[in-house]
Amino acid sequence: MSDLAATASSAYTQALSIIEGVEPRISAAIKAELADQRGSLKLIASENYASLATLLTMGNWLSDKYAEGTVGHRFYAGCRNVDTVEAIAAEHARELFGAEYAYVQPHSGIDANLVAYWSILAHRVESPALERLGAKNVNDLSEDDWETLRKSFAEQRVMGMSLDVGGHLTHGFRPNISGKMFHQRSYGTDPETQLIDYDKLLADAREFKPLILVAGYSAYPRRVNFAKMREIADAVGATLFVDMAHFAGLVAGKVFTGEEDPVPYADVVASTTHKSLRGPRGGIVLAKAEYAPSVDRGCPMVLGGPLSHIMAAKAVALAEARTESFQQYAQKVADNAKALADGLLRRGVRLVTGGTDNHIVLLDVRDFGLTGRQAESALLDSGVVTNRNSVPNDPNGAWYTTGVRIGTPALTSRGLGAAEFDRVAELITDVLKATTPVTASNGKPGKAKYEIAAGVAEATQKAADELLADFPLYPGLTV
Repeated sequence: MSDLAATASSAYTQALSIIEGVEPRISAAIKAELADQRGSLKLIASENYASLATLLTMGNWLSDKYAEGTVGHRFYAGCRNVDTVEAIAAEHARELFGAEYAYVQPHSGIDANLVAYWSILAHRVESPALERLGAKNVNDLSEDDWETLRKSFAEQRVMGMSLDVGGHLTHGFRPNISGKMFHQRSYGTDPETQLIDYDKLLADAREFKPLILVAGYSAYPRRVNFAKMREIADAVGATLFVDMAHFAGLVAGKVFTGEEDPVPYADVVASTTHKSLRGPRGGIVLAKAEYAPSVDRGCPMVLGGPLSHIMAAKAVALAEARTESFQQYAQKVADNAKALADGLLRRGVRLVTGGTDNHIVLLDVRDFGLTGRQAESALLDSGVVTNRNSVPNDPNGAWYTTGVRIGTPALTSRGLGAAEFDRVAELITDVLKATTPVTASNGKPGKAKYEIAAGVAEATQKAADELLADFPLYPGLTV
């Protein structure tokens, strides 16, 4: 055991013993979670493993501090150490991504997207109105002027990728607040290739004329040309907003460069800090300098007090992402995704877009006679953790789905390579072939119930255990 592993093991053992003395059920759940993650093939594309340094940074007395406001301009006294932490995190974010401005307060990816949306509204709608009316802020407006401005917020348009072709619910999905804030239209993909059709997107944008064009994805297994997205936004006078929550690690790791790097092209970029970036759960916003004053109003615009301990952990993770070893890791994430996709295709599994060139592989499981929910559950029973996901024109809707989304960031963090991911593809295929749907009590085909052939789940779990034995999670850590 290395000195670092021994120190970490001691730290976690002591911490859990303290927790156990207050609420033993919580301590037990934490230990059980580590055991579950160690013993399963974790393929959820939005999950990863943070470093021990990042995890340890989250548990400290910075969490006891209120720090609403921005660096050097807080609404609470005694925030000099929080100022230091936030400034360091923002510095790392700017340097890592080559951004003009970085804001590290958002608590999550959705919060980051809300900050982005309202910052754009403030910059594009509110600021011109205030200037026209000769007011410094909205409190200076008459009631009539305020009502006019308020209504103008509600009349703006957003255009984002449709949920069923890989977009996120915050890209204008009607049940989400983004779909309620704006007049919304979604863009899809080419029915044959399942790839973004930039010419059609331009035509649709010219017709709809959105204030905000959203690029980025949650379940699209291909790269995006952000230079083309910039051209489309400019053609209709839209602000280009990129949600790179899923692929931020591939941008940070220099896998996505040139026209595939959104930061030089977008006005505003939002991201999570976990997923492929391998940090704590949280969000960040990057922006052109002209948007900085609006983004800085994230609190009190849509956020409450920042989580100072999480900002500290973001700083640690962003520092880790600036290393050569992280770049090597990011390239392996992409290489492993291709190996996983190739392994599935060789075994006859249908993939959306026919493959991948990022970290996501999206299976269409209808050839197995299954819904996404049945496939997800059967795989979980077998020690393979995935999540069901819609496919283009999904016949089963967003709850049962026809797809299963998998990704390579987490298992790549454990050290698995191309050969191991080919073995993972084999295990997934074996489980899907051995699973059959169960007819519902009303005699109709069931969308949730299923059966796995005898012994397959147990054999797959055993094979997963054997595969993972050579790639321990947090080696040397005993709790």
